[in-house]
Amino acid sequence: MENFEEPTRLLLEDSLLQSEQSLHTGDGSVNIKGELVVKSETGTWKACPFILGTFFCERLAYYGIATNLVTYLTTKLHQGLVSAAKNVTTFQGTCYLTPLVGSFFADAYLGRYWTIAVFYGIYLIGICILILSATISALEPTECVNSVCPSATLAQNVVFFLGLFLIALGTGGIKPCIWPFGADQFDDTDHRERASKGSFFNWNYFTSNIGALLSVTILAHQSIDFKGQGVVLLQEFAR
Repeated sequence: MENFEEPTRLLLEDSLLQSEQSLHTGDGSVNIKGELVVKSETGTWKACPFILGTFFCERLAYYGIATNLVTYLTTKLHQGLVSAAKNVTTFQGTCYLTPLVGSFFADAYLGRYWTIAVFYGIYLIGICILILSATISALEPTECVNSVCPSATLAQNVVFFLGLFLIALGTGGIKPCIWPFGADQFDDTDHRERASKGSFFNWNYFTSNIGALLSVTILAHQSIDFKGQGVVLLQEFAR
């Protein structure tokens, strides 16, 4: 019996595979307008550079922020090391919980494309708020005077953490959708596209790690004032 099952399975599988000259995809894919996808006009590697670029930029921004976050909280917002480490851990933990929210909206309401678009907009708003928080002097605590460092006001903390957690919310809509959305660009019933799907995952993993590498080696200039940092450390241990 087993000798007949394997050839039969292969024949059934091959019968599901479309010819490469088919006008539409064979897996029922539709475009953003809900129309059947024309294989020659959309998807495959024509769409993947934008998807890869989106995830590259997201990873570049995330690690660029997370790498220097403890330093920024201690030297600019004048937080203690314990509070800064707790806030960073909370931020990173939130980034790994919000994909539950993003995946819910993608599956139940928006779909993958619009979920990525909407949450990417939230991500950009969060980055803009962080930029304002770091560049406008009124949103930063005054400089330390004679080792006395005034704490950030409530308004300064609200603005900063609003931007930070908007980023955490934004990444929750990108991370769970970007991989399957890229896989959707390839037709499983086409021999070549099915093979290209595996290449897409390799390239996506590669570009995301390149983004992280550039963040921690080039973007994250950890220009620490060691004298000022030493004062903060002494204050922390004195507590």
